[in-house]
Amino acid sequence: MRRGSWRIRILIGLAIVAFAFIRRCSNQEENPYTGRTQNIDMTAEQEIAIGLQSAPEMAQQHGGLYPDERLQNLVDKVGNKLVQNSVARETPYRYEFHLLADDRTINAFALPGGQIFITYALFSQLNEAQLAGVLGHEIGHVIGRHSAERIAESSFWQTLATGASVGGDMGSVVAGIGQNTLLTNGRGDELESDDLGVLFMIESGYDPNEMIEVMKILKSAAGPNRVPEFQSTHPDPENRIEKIKEAIDKYSGR
Repeated sequence: MRRGSWRIRILIGLAIVAFAFIRRCSNQEENPYTGRTQNIDMTAEQEIAIGLQSAPEMAQQHGGLYPDERLQNLVDKVGNKLVQNSVARETPYRYEFHLLADDRTINAFALPGGQIFITYALFSQLNEAQLAGVLGHEIGHVIGRHSAERIAESSFWQTLATGASVGGDMGSVVAGIGQNTLLTNGRGDELESDDLGVLFMIESGYDPNEMIEVMKILKSAAGPNRVPEFQSTHPDPENRIEKIKEAIDKYSGR
């Protein structure tokens, strides 16, 4: 009986693992704006809905929106200029740009579907071209569908870990591999967004070299005790600068 129960567990575990791979293969699709094949299990409409639903809470976590309408208008102007002069205008996403009141946290981020945020702490250190670099990078996250891809990949590894746990008590090992994979993919997302951000800056008439200055600002803000690259979802600013220079060379000759 004991041997039989182990066989049943192994078969169930293998079935769960097979299901995870079948679902992953069926969710493969090519991103029409980046050309990259991704594992995505939600529609653009669902991404937009998630972003709109999450936006108020995200703003609240950063002290709400910055009260100066003049500065918000500048963020809108730069963001919309980037959208209108790039492939972003062809996408189904709903781009909205929000200046957050947080004057301590240097950050910018994008929610699925086009909701883009920048804190006043970061905004206050940027000129217009550098602001364009930051917003272009975040638009790149939206177009790259990075949040949707991470959600699908996380679901895949969770299912895989469940199967490994049922079939042979290997769930923690597989989960650890999954976490490292998602970490690596997260760094890839940042580099892809940097690349797209450079392209959007050039297409909108901004000097892409200002993106390098943004990296220097981020490096300075992190200080000497910043997390090593291999432990972070973001590549080290020095490595990002090298990739940005490559992107500038690549797109400047267009």
